[in-house]
Amino acid sequence: MFLSYIKILKKRNFSLLWIGQVISQFGDRLTQMALIGLVYRLEPGSSMSLAKILSLAVIPVFIISPVSGAYVDRWSKRKTMCISDFMRGTFILLVSLTFLKFHSMLPVYIFVFLSFCAGRFFIPAKMAMIPSLVDKDELFLANSLVSVTSMIAAVLGFGLGGVIVEKWGVESGFIIDASTFFLSSLLILFMRANDGSAFIPKDILELGREAIKNVKNSLIFEIKDGLKYLFKSSETIYSVKIRVVLFAALGSLYTVFIVFMQKCLNTGTAGLGWLAVAAGLGMFLGTVIYGKVGKYLPVKPAINTSLALCGMHMLAFGFLLKSHPNKILAFAYCLILGILASPIEIALNTLIHKESENAFLGRIFSSLEVILHLAFLVFMFLASFLAELMTPFTIIASVSVMIIVFAVVEMIAGERTGKSDTEKREGAAASVSSGL
Repeated sequence: MFLSYIKILKKRNFSLLWIGQVISQFGDRLTQMALIGLVYRLEPGSSMSLAKILSLAVIPVFIISPVSGAYVDRWSKRKTMCISDFMRGTFILLVSLTFLKFHSMLPVYIFVFLSFCAGRFFIPAKMAMIPSLVDKDELFLANSLVSVTSMIAAVLGFGLGGVIVEKWGVESGFIIDASTFFLSSLLILFMRANDGSAFIPKDILELGREAIKNVKNSLIFEIKDGLKYLFKSSETIYSVKIRVVLFAALGSLYTVFIVFMQKCLNTGTAGLGWLAVAAGLGMFLGTVIYGKVGKYLPVKPAINTSLALCGMHMLAFGFLLKSHPNKILAFAYCLILGILASPIEIALNTLIHKESENAFLGRIFSSLEVILHLAFLVFMFLASFLAELMTPFTIIASVSVMIIVFAVVEMIAGERTGKSDTEKREGAAASVSSGL
């Protein structure tokens, strides 16, 4: 396997793209850590301020993602990625320069939003270009390499990004961040690939109508079709229900958990970064473990058990950290949480793949993306508002209890459904036997 990866990386164009996207992923996470550091410096302990600025990374999913494909299909993938990362670097650099000059959050909001909008063109262009850079029989290995290294780069981006921001300051963090995007853009510029037509400015006007139509289709018709297939069986309904609850919980805890950790551990971005590394490492270990034993376990009970354990783990740790703040304990907690949570995503995707038709998987997952990000945003702002009225610990404990109750209810419902199905099969068998 290792030699196969080396063989792929020897291909000049793919290796340049791979290095560029690893650097770009690192830059994305460094951006988030710099934003957290900025809010921590200006308004420490404010969940709402954190929610406002971090939501700028999610909102482009609704606005740009539905239309970016139309442009990526028309333009050169290489040039699109190159321009996208150059624009991201420019906008992030402007965040630092304008904040130093004006000490106002308004230009920060504007340039951060524009940076993440530009990033929504990079992702589809990268995924569309990979098949043209490797042989057909190498696609699986190429995608695996991209996915694994992206995860590693993202985790390191949180860890090292936190250290960079805390040691050299927020402004320096943004400047270093901008340089990662410029470097990625330069590497992609050196690629030699004939992957589509050149960038033509008039395309922006010509594709305007098509883009608006795509937004309408993506947000209305495509979602409607996707939801129709998502709700066609009890298995996919269950999967959607779990995902919505999961993303609502993540949204509720995202900013509140950051503020809770900062207060309890008296730490800035460096401490938060290493906690993110611990969670990422836990997710990786849990994925490896579940990948080996998961096929022997029933899917729904595994998801419900994992969900219940996550809720109990968060509740216990919240009480423990509040009374005995300890950074090593916090690192171990995040590591274990990552291990406990990892089976959920794998098992949920398996349910959808088994129950859905391949021809509709694109629409199904795009519909899910919109629903889940909407749930995340709504509950992030709701929890951030409540955090102004009550303590972060109260919200964490409340969400943990809700997760536990939900998981237990699903376990009971699953057992009843299983018994009902068994009784139906036994009744049908008895009818056949009596008929004979």
